[in-house]
Amino acid sequence: MKGQGKKSATPKSTEVKKSTTMDQKDEEVENQKEAPVPSDSDDSDYEYFSGDSDEDSSESLDSQSESAGSGELEEEDDDNSGDSEDAESQDEDDVNSEGGSESSDLHQGGGVESDSSEDEVAPRNTIGEVPLKWYADEPHIGYDITGKKIKKKEKADKLDSFLKNVDDSKNWWKIYDDYNDEVVELTKDEIKMVRRLIKNGAPHSDFDPYPAYVDWFKWDDAKHPLSNAPEPKRRFIPSKWEAKKVVQYVRAIRKGLITFDKPKEVDGPYLLWEDDSGLTEKANHLAYIPAPKQKLPGHDESYNPPLEYIPTQEEINSYQLMFEEDRPKFIPKSFASMRSIPAYENALKEAFERCLDLYLCPRIRKKRLNIDPESLKPKLPSKKELKPYPITCYIEFKGHEGAVTSISVEASGQWMASGSSDGTVRVWEVETGRCLRRWEVGEAVSCVAWNPLSDIHILAVSAGQDVLLLNTCLGDEEEQKKIKELLCAEPPKTSDDTGTKAPSVSWVKDDKHEGIRLKHLKAVTAVEWHRKGDYFSTVMPKGESRSVLIHQLSKKATQKLPFKLRGIAVRSTFHPSRSIFFICTQKSVRVYDLLKSKLIKKLDTGLKEASSIAVHPGGDNLIVGSKEGKLCWFDMDLSSKPYKILKCHPKDINNVVFHRSYPLFATCSDDGTAYVFHGMVYSDLNKNPLIVPLEILRGHANSNGRGILDCKFHPRQPWLFTAGADKLIKLYCHH
Repeated sequence: MKGQGKKSATPKSTEVKKSTTMDQKDEEVENQKEAPVPSDSDDSDYEYFSGDSDEDSSESLDSQSESAGSGELEEEDDDNSGDSEDAESQDEDDVNSEGGSESSDLHQGGGVESDSSEDEVAPRNTIGEVPLKWYADEPHIGYDITGKKIKKKEKADKLDSFLKNVDDSKNWWKIYDDYNDEVVELTKDEIKMVRRLIKNGAPHSDFDPYPAYVDWFKWDDAKHPLSNAPEPKRRFIPSKWEAKKVVQYVRAIRKGLITFDKPKEVDGPYLLWEDDSGLTEKANHLAYIPAPKQKLPGHDESYNPPLEYIPTQEEINSYQLMFEEDRPKFIPKSFASMRSIPAYENALKEAFERCLDLYLCPRIRKKRLNIDPESLKPKLPSKKELKPYPITCYIEFKGHEGAVTSISVEASGQWMASGSSDGTVRVWEVETGRCLRRWEVGEAVSCVAWNPLSDIHILAVSAGQDVLLLNTCLGDEEEQKKIKELLCAEPPKTSDDTGTKAPSVSWVKDDKHEGIRLKHLKAVTAVEWHRKGDYFSTVMPKGESRSVLIHQLSKKATQKLPFKLRGIAVRSTFHPSRSIFFICTQKSVRVYDLLKSKLIKKLDTGLKEASSIAVHPGGDNLIVGSKEGKLCWFDMDLSSKPYKILKCHPKDINNVVFHRSYPLFATCSDDGTAYVFHGMVYSDLNKNPLIVPLEILRGHANSNGRGILDCKFHPRQPWLFTAGADKLIKLYCHH
């Protein structure tokens, strides 16, 4: 009936009549008091208010909710509003009170009670403190004041409740009362109070948790001292009584009445491996262990304890049902006087156990180990013995308008290529820093890789879902003729040699850049060449399970890996001398044999997310960088676990790289630094690799939280190239 009353009262509540006088309000209150009370013969659910009053209350609730308007949420969020908001809320209260319903007066503090206020109206349910679970299987929830059963309301299904929430934007104002089986609608003041309590504030807005401090201890002449008298003369003259006391101590020391402790003798050398049983040690060498203190008696052990400490007979009987270790050791009792206290029956037993504990207490002499911390450090060679390695910045390459994401050095070391997020690829001359060539790719470049052969000047560029093979126009006529033949041949229409279905990668002639464009299904993030310069691999982290592809330049063919990957691939690289392929995923490194098409080894990094991988020129060691700033060195002949884990960078490691001829490797990170290490791998298998930190190269500025994005070594010199997010490329040399 309440829902029907609200629907019928909705159009009435929208019209607020401000001309209603106080006399009309008094008449409405009197009419409500004279409303008929339902008879006892009525078996329907009992309601305190009649149909008219229910209609009026719903009418007032709608008028109050509509008067709040669209700004109700802003007023509820601002707990400490100013005088202007208080004035607005007061105006709204006046409008609601003039709407012509008693229930609006109830919410604003009127004299008539409402069933939505638990503080002013007694509950309908009169079952007392009986738990509601007793009525779980009953059709009623309790009894009213006349003794009739209060029937339960039918619970609406989830679909009806969902539609009600969609239709009524203020349905979240309502709370279900389990005790009275009714829905109570909260007022704006109650919602504001709940929001203040959620924010750990005071429930009332007029409460000031930080009142002004009142200093009750003030006096008028506080800037003056309590006494302005001059210092007495005795404070500047030595005390004669102290002098007499010193003379007494001197005479007592001379007569031997006062003795001092002798200095402890320092223990001389002793035999390290001698048996302790043959030594005659003194008694004071034993470690002194004080006896444990007994627990002090409390109130329950008094001869006349308080009444709350004395258990009843039922509690004493329940102690017998408990386990022995959980049973209380002492039961308090009350005696009229101390003369009536009986003798303690366990006195001798406890005294004996106490003496036994003291006698059998173990006394063990513990020798302290005096270890020099310097002796625990590994004996590393001096940095002067490990030269040369990059130290200072020699050249800066400027020209990119965006962050430089990748760099690559040509096999001879004369040229260097770079890709940027501004969509350009540039070729630089290393010695002079001059920009030789520039391409507009159109998308942000993620990786550039130069062909490892010195006579094939082809540059592989990954931008978005495409991989471009560009002719750098370097070399003599014979080399250019060979390069053009490689970049102009048409791709074959047949499938690959394995007989499987050809992968969905198309080789297309790119007339704009005079090269070849490989179109992939997903974005390509890394490109790596084989040492012979005919094969290269591409990685698509957001692709399918086989997200690593191998391409052959001479045949213009693409092959899928014959094995299934597990995990998201991050980087891939080829073995420097054997037909082994490394795939680095976020959690592990998988080593595959391409000729036998099988998995050789799986290396567990133990990292949260790996980011880069580099293989030593010898082929038996590799390093893996992670996005948590850790570097893992793996010796594949030793174990599948990391040989060394170095925590060198506080931020993500973007790339790791080995030098081809020098025992050097480097890492670059988003913290704007590049670490240079000495990594010597010995031919003797019984000798572990030597890892020594050498230098920290700084000079790049952070941009948008990114630092150095890529680093590469010069193929012939101990030089290091770094590319940063600050649009610069720097060359560090050993001079």
